[in-house]
Amino acid sequence: MYLKRLKDLREDIDEKQITIAKFLGITRQQYSLYETGKRDIPAEYIRELATFYNTSTDYILELTNKLEPYDKN
Repeated sequence: MYLKRLKDLREDIDEKQITIAKFLGITRQQYSLYETGKRDIPAEYIRELATFYNTSTDYILELTNKLEPYDKN
């Protein structure tokens, strides 16, 4: 499930939930609800997180195992 990918991506760069929440402009508690699956994460946040982590939304959503982002050309 993609929620594990959100947590893994964050932990891979040794960041805390508060850092990601600030990036998204939300509270840490709100981000925690997304990461634990207690609330659905908006598609816009998934897109922003893909940019933040330099990956693709497909990777976050587990539609691919390729970590690298798609070529924009």
